[in-house]
Amino acid sequence: MAPVSKSDTTNEDWMSTLPEELWDLPLTSLAIPGSHDAMSYCLDITSPLVRSESSTLKMLDRAFYCFTRPLIYKWATTQVRDILEQLEAGIRYFDLRIAHKQNDSSDDLYFTHVIYTQVTVVETLQAVAAWLSDHPKEIVILACSHFEGISEQRHEEFIFSLKKTFGSKLCPRNASITLRGLWSSGYQVILSYDDQAAARHKVLWNGIPYWWANKASADELIQYLEWQKEHGRPGGFFVAGLNLTAERCFIACNPQMSLQTLTKKNWDCVRRWLEEQTPGTDTSSLNIIAGDFVCLVPFCSIVITLNKKLLKQSTPQGS
Repeated sequence: MAPVSKSDTTNEDWMSTLPEELWDLPLTSLAIPGSHDAMSYCLDITSPLVRSESSTLKMLDRAFYCFTRPLIYKWATTQVRDILEQLEAGIRYFDLRIAHKQNDSSDDLYFTHVIYTQVTVVETLQAVAAWLSDHPKEIVILACSHFEGISEQRHEEFIFSLKKTFGSKLCPRNASITLRGLWSSGYQVILSYDDQAAARHKVLWNGIPYWWANKASADELIQYLEWQKEHGRPGGFFVAGLNLTAERCFIACNPQMSLQTLTKKNWDCVRRWLEEQTPGTDTSSLNIIAGDFVCLVPFCSIVITLNKKLLKQSTPQGS
C-alpha cells in the first residue's frame, strides 16, 4: 500500500490548532479537505455489481468476468488508505455511499462504488467514533447518500445505529457550527443524510451539494469549477469535487491507465488551481474540497493552508 504523503502526516489535529481568530467562523466558511468515495480503498472485487449499474455492464460482467473485474477495480478505486489513515492525514469530509446487497439475508450495510466494499458500514463508523473520542476537538462531516436497496424500515434501523454509535457527538441540524460552539457543546459529527428520512430526525442534516465536473482532464475540471464559482456558492456547506471521471470510451481507449494514474497525471495542474483558491463568505469562495487519492499527494495540507487567507482578510489595513 502506498505511503501517506509526508506533507500530510501531521494534520490529525489541525482543527484544534487553527488560530483562535478562526474559532468563531462557521465551518461553512473554512476550507475543509474531503475524500471522494472515501471507502473505495477496500472494494471487494468478487462482490456483485450494485443494483443501479447498467444492464449492459451487468451482461458484459457475466460474460467476461475475468476481463471486466480488474478493469472495474482499477477505475472504481478512488482511495488507497483506510478511513482512520485519512482522518490522520487531515480529511474531515467523507463521501459515504451506502447500500444493502441484493439477495443478502443479513441486515449488514456496505459502502459502494460500482461494487461493494469488504467492510460493513457499522464497523467502520464505530472506528470513526473511537478516533473522535481520542481527538475531542476534531469535527467530521459524514455525507451518507445513494442508499441502494434500503427500505424505509432499514433507514430507520440504520439511523438508530448511527445515534447509538455517535451519541452526544451528533450535532443537531441548524445548530451553531463554529469551532468554539461545537467544542463547548461536545459535538463532533455533522451527519448529512441525502434521503427524505432526514426530515424526521433533528440530528440529520440535509444532503450537501457536490460540484461534480464529470471530466477526464484537469483543464475541463477547472473550467467547470470556475463556471460554478461564477454562479455563486450555496448558502451552507457545499463540496467542490476535484475528482476526475473517465467515460467508458476513454477507458477502452486507454487500457494501460487507471484512475490513479489519471489523477497523478493531472495533479500538477489541479494543484496550481487549488493553491489559488480562497475560503470565506465571498460568492467565489470554496468550502469543502474533495479529491481522489488524497493520501498520495499533499492534498490535505494545501487545503488546510488555504485557511491562512482568512487571517489576512480579517487583518485591518495598515496594521
